[in-house]
Amino acid sequence: MPPALTAADWMRMHVRALFTLDSAGRLLRINEPGGGPAPRFYIGWTREENRWWSRSDLDPAVAAELGRLCQSRSAGPEEEPAVDLLESLIACLARYAPVMRTWAGPAFYFPSRVPDSDNAVRVTADNADVLSPWLEAWRSDARGGVPMAAVLVDGRAVSVCGSVRMTPEAHEAGVETHPGFRRQGHAAQAVTAWIRIVRELDCHPLYSTSWDNRASRAVAQKLGLVQFGSDLHLT
Repeated sequence: MPPALTAADWMRMHVRALFTLDSAGRLLRINEPGGGPAPRFYIGWTREENRWWSRSDLDPAVAAELGRLCQSRSAGPEEEPAVDLLESLIACLARYAPVMRTWAGPAFYFPSRVPDSDNAVRVTADNADVLSPWLEAWRSDARGGVPMAAVLVDGRAVSVCGSVRMTPEAHEAGVETHPGFRRQGHAAQAVTAWIRIVRELDCHPLYSTSWDNRASRAVAQKLGLVQFGSDLHLT
């Protein structure tokens, strides 16, 4: 039996799913078709360690200073980044170029056992029409073979979960529910069905969201997801 993955293992897997990296381990681009540049700086906190990655075009001196800030100030993996640390990181980056965007949130893995999902179906190129009219934007992904599951009402998808970032070892979940069908438990059903599809591919399903996305965090809580850490993106 293989050894259990540590929180640090999950974090490294998470980062490789989110972004492409160069041979030196620096961030390149968002790991999706046509993905734009990765954040200039990313830090992930777990109970075991703090890890950070800088984008390949960031000045090495700036990257080193950011690393020293991260090393000197820890944050709990279940907490938002401390205001003073966030301000220090932004100020450091801003001396090179203005910080245009920040994003922070928790990251989860799935327990070995998840509830059954009898109300969701796998969506493929053969039945992608179920995504019309409410989740039409997902149709190209389904036709492209992206692992995906959806909950149907009257034969039409009202909630969908698909792999939005993928590597040979892990898939990151993307979830959308039509506004008219939210708060009815559909998202959890879609995610549960997606988990099984990803595990059939012998990959690890992962789930992350922002601290202020209460609906998404509620789905994680309902499914009993295990938080392995939290992350911060600075662009």
